Amino acid sequence: MAETERNEPGILQDIPRLGLDDRLVFQCGPSMDCFNRCCRDVSILLTPYDVLRLKRALGINSSEFLEKHTITMESHDRQIPVVFLRMNSESQSCPFVTAQGCSVYGSRPWACRMYPLGMAEPEAPDWAKRRFYFVVHEEVCHGHGAGNGCSVREFLDSQGVEPYDLMQTSFRRLMSNPGWSNPENLTEQKMSMYFMACYDLDRFRRFVFDTRFLEFFDVDEARVEAMRTDDEELLEFAYAWLAFTLFHEKSMKVKREVMQARVETAEAANLAGPPE
Repeated sequence: MAETERNEPGILQDIPRLGLDDRLVFQCGPSMDCFNRCCRDVSILLTPYDVLRLKRALGINSSEFLEKHTITMESHDRQIPVVFLRMNSESQSCPFVTAQGCSVYGSRPWACRMYPLGMAEPEAPDWAKRRFYFVVHEEVCHGHGAGNGCSVREFLDSQGVEPYDLMQTSFRRLMSNPGWSNPENLTEQKMSMYFMACYDLDRFRRFVFDTRFLEFFDVDEARVEAMRTDDEELLEFAYAWLAFTLFHEKSMKVKREVMQARVETAEAANLAGPPE
């Protein structure tokens, strides 16, 4: 269920593609004999927005959520931290599933909302390679072919996927930056910074407001005030800051007086000449 967003060549070439207006016949709920089985023995990859929604639903801060409910690993192709939901050690089931179903259903992760749909979003702009959907079939699930069915568009709408998709846009843009191939951007210090900004949002908020951070960057006052309490606004800001810090994108503005001070310091160093 976790692997619902794929860009592997085999997926792009071989799996039947579904568009938004194609039909999906699938049913899930307490009436199904497989109810809750898909919530066991599964790896659920969490996006930054998943973590945001879950920690808020549980009424705890991001650091506590990450410590109690997640496992952090490195991606298989890059040395970038990736976050998975921690399963119950004995039952290997989701910690939030009950006999009645998901206890955090309104804030369930993106992968859970999408199931049984997978999504592929190729980087190439060619019309035949745009985003498409496909059906994930697993033996444990008996919902395929059940119910009256609906369009893919209707299914996504019924699952509340749109807010998650919108919050994923900036994250996908950040993760598609070619700068990730540069080992200098994968140092332990920078990856710690990346993890804090993307996932440990409450700690990132303290970093922004309890240090001299805002003395260096020119940020609109209204946005600054919004970030004090608005997690979504802060997360979007975090993406922009990472793009600026890691890849030197023009996503942030350094205050003019800070830039001027840096120029003066550099000029002074040049005039002083090399150390003897």
